[in-house]
Parts: sequence; structure tokens; C-alpha cells
Amino acid sequence: MADSRMLRPDDVAVVIPALNEALRIREVVSGALAFCPHVIVVDDGSDDGTVECIADLPVTVLRHARRGGKGQALRSGFAEAVRRGLRGVLTMDGDGQHAATDLPRLLASANRHPGCIIIGARLRKRASQPLLRRLANEFGDWGVAWGTHYQVADSQSGQRFYPAGVIAMRDVPGEDFVFEAQVLISAARQLGTRCVSVPIESRYRSADRDECFRPSHFRPLRDLTRITVHIVRLALRHGDVRRVHRSIRANPPLIDDTPSG
Repeated sequence: MADSRMLRPDDVAVVIPALNEALRIREVVSGALAFCPHVIVVDDGSDDGTVECIADLPVTVLRHARRGGKGQALRSGFAEAVRRGLRGVLTMDGDGQHAATDLPRLLASANRHPGCIIIGARLRKRASQPLLRRLANEFGDWGVAWGTHYQVADSQSGQRFYPAGVIAMRDVPGEDFVFEAQVLISAARQLGTRCVSVPIESRYRSADRDECFRPSHFRPLRDLTRITVHIVRLALRHGDVRRVHRSIRANPPLIDDTPSG
């Protein structure tokens, strides 16, 4: 039976995949700890002192001896949250692109939409997002829709809330960024899970910002090709293209822009 109690910060974990994030990881982890006592950093084979930067902070660090990719890092974080009996996972990247101040909004949306995956969708100030990255994300949204049979706003965002049923799924295929797309698809098909998008602000390196971010690990051409090939294979395997197209058109993105407080 599903747990109908309201989610609180101590019911969930913040999972932060980290690969060579010494530049911003302490700031990211400190921000997450200000909201949630359960913070799990998955160090994916860093060699720049990432772990040393947070050695004195009250977090759980899971270390991969060699790089396994973002998908494997998330699997490790999910498994640890399940082991602890937590009721969900909030994710954010270790490079500082995601603001920890948005975590309460994602959790509040999860309480308004029980059982849904909540995505922090970079819909605010989208002009600050690099053009190539924005086009790649829109292409990714189109591809993921063919897998989920409904439209998703910003399917490539790594700031999300995953409910307990989703993090407990076994044998979700896909590596690196393909995994994040496949989780949405597997949850839709196995659990009937929908995504709800909470608008957040894009945070990227730009001339008018003082903030410094490391270059993204996401490579639009390489990673979108992998995601697209993966989803096209799934779509062809699951038959009636016209029926799927009708379902996608009938199910636009669900946006939750409820003001804080």
C-alpha cells in the first residue's frame, strides 16, 4: 500500500553524482544539507580531490573505484536510499548548476502530485541557456515523449524528485545520460508514473554572471544520439506509431508553478 503521509525533508535523500567537482561540490553539498539531513554523494572515480573537499561534512560518500557514468552513480545512490528505507530521492548535479533553494519547491510539488516524478525544468530565463544546449534539450524532450507516450518539459534536467516506487525499480537499462531518460520511460510503462515539471532558472556560464561552472559532462551531439537511438529502438519495438502519436498530442506537459509559501 502506498504511503499517504506528507513527505518531509527527513523522509528523503538528496543524491549528488560527482565526477571531478572540486570547484563547487562543497557549496552544493552545504546547500543540500541546509534542507535535508540525508545527503548521499556518489563519487564516480574523481581524481581532483572532490571527496577531500567535503570530508568534514556530515554526508554519506559512495566511491566508485573507476568511472561508471552518471547512470551507475544514480543507481548507487538510489540503492543506498532504498537500503535506508527512505521514501524518495531528490537529485542535483555536483557542478552547481542546480540551486539547492529549489529543493523545497520540488518536494512541495511531490506532495501535491503523489507518486509522480518531479522535474526541475529550466523554463525561466531560457535565453541564458546556450542555443545548442537548448535545441538539444528540445530534441531530447521529443524523443522521450515517444518512450513515455506523454510530453515532458525539460526531460534532460538532472534536478528531480523520484518517489519510492521509482527508485526501487530493478534492471533499468541505459548508461550515462541515457539512464535518466530511461527512468522516465520505465516508470511510465511499469508503474504508470507521470512527470510534473516545476519551473526553475537556467544557471550556466555567461559573461554577465560572476559564478564559475566547470564545462558540462553532457555532450549534446554524442549524448542526444545515444538517447535517440535508444528510444527509437524502444518505440519500434512497441508497435503502433499512430496510436503513440495521438497519445503524445493528447497529453501535454504538466507544469506546477505554484508559488512558494
